[in-house]
Amino acid sequence: MSNRFRNSASADLLHVATLGRTVGLKGDMKLNLFTDFPEQFIPNATFSLENGKEVILSSYNPERELVHLKGIDTPEAAKALTNAKLFTTYEATRERCNLNDNEFFWFDLLGASVVEGEIRLGSVQEIERIGAQDYLLVKTDEALVSKGLPSTFLIPYIDHFVIKTDAVAKLISVTGGLDLLEAS
Repeated sequence: MSNRFRNSASADLLHVATLGRTVGLKGDMKLNLFTDFPEQFIPNATFSLENGKEVILSSYNPERELVHLKGIDTPEAAKALTNAKLFTTYEATRERCNLNDNEFFWFDLLGASVVEGEIRLGSVQEIERIGAQDYLLVKTDEALVSKGLPSTFLIPYIDHFVIKTDAVAKLISVTGGLDLLEAS
């Protein structure tokens, strides 16, 4: 989860979408998703705007990427919300979104220790999506930085590198991570 997903005013909120241009005469708007979980856009779901105002979802059409908010029934009212960011809470995300086995919310992995065998490589500072691939942005452990290694490095979040992830214990075991750090 990149910092662009966080609301600087409150670390308790996640940026999940941005309202786009108006479509039609009834106040519908394009919805630009910043989440892998479109199922959270259900009727009567509440989202916060950057200014703290709450909006309630009336409908969402995923095929057309259109959203309608309660009380926003004209193009003029919708235009006032163009480029507004929609935020939700961690709790609401957990309630509305279903994870499969071995899937994790990005926000649950932030701060997790990254280890290779007995060596602590560092901690997850951010998760970046580059193309279709997720990468752990690891802040390198100070003991390794003091040996002249880079202060941050990327590990692809794929089976080849990630052996095990324990979101509860905040621990990610990797293989080949030290090689990636040394090559960075």
